[in-house]
Amino acid sequence: MEEKLQVYEEKMHKTYENLLNEFTAIRAGRANPHVLDKIKVEYYGTPTPIQQVGNVTVPEPRMIQIQPWERNLIKEIERAIMVSDLGINPSNDGQVIRLIFPELTEERRKDLVKDVKKKAEQAKVAVRNIRRDGNDSLKKLLKANEVSEDEVKQLEGKLQKLTDKFISEIDKAVEDKSKDILTV
Repeated sequence: MEEKLQVYEEKMHKTYENLLNEFTAIRAGRANPHVLDKIKVEYYGTPTPIQQVGNVTVPEPRMIQIQPWERNLIKEIERAIMVSDLGINPSNDGQVIRLIFPELTEERRKDLVKDVKKKAEQAKVAVRNIRRDGNDSLKKLLKANEVSEDEVKQLEGKLQKLTDKFISEIDKAVEDKSKDILTV
């Protein structure tokens, strides 16, 4: 019976991992190369992640440096950054592109924390939906007489514990990210 819950635990874990990945893209005043993860550059007709067309480094706490492997990509990379929702104007010297991250204002930090909480709430809803799907499938097994009522109650309890575990992990991730953003 435990293997029936394994599927739902994996789904909840993927939801949690996805949330953590979204959190890495939210900048907290320090330069984080992961903010570039979702930005694609036209490379020989194919949308390609910036990390695959150049070397991305963080030489200073508030600067990301991109050194394209092909010099003719500088304009393409700059254009991709400009049209993204990053909100930073790239500068280049013909060799490398530099992104200077301004110090975040108090208001901007609070907006970012709201965004973090919104993403976390969406993740919690997803985890609860997974629990609901699990409970529905357990009830179907009961109707088909594949399991007893006691087994269903036991499995529902375990599913609830899994849900509680992932909800608390999401809450902890929100707390950590919020602290990170609000720290000046």
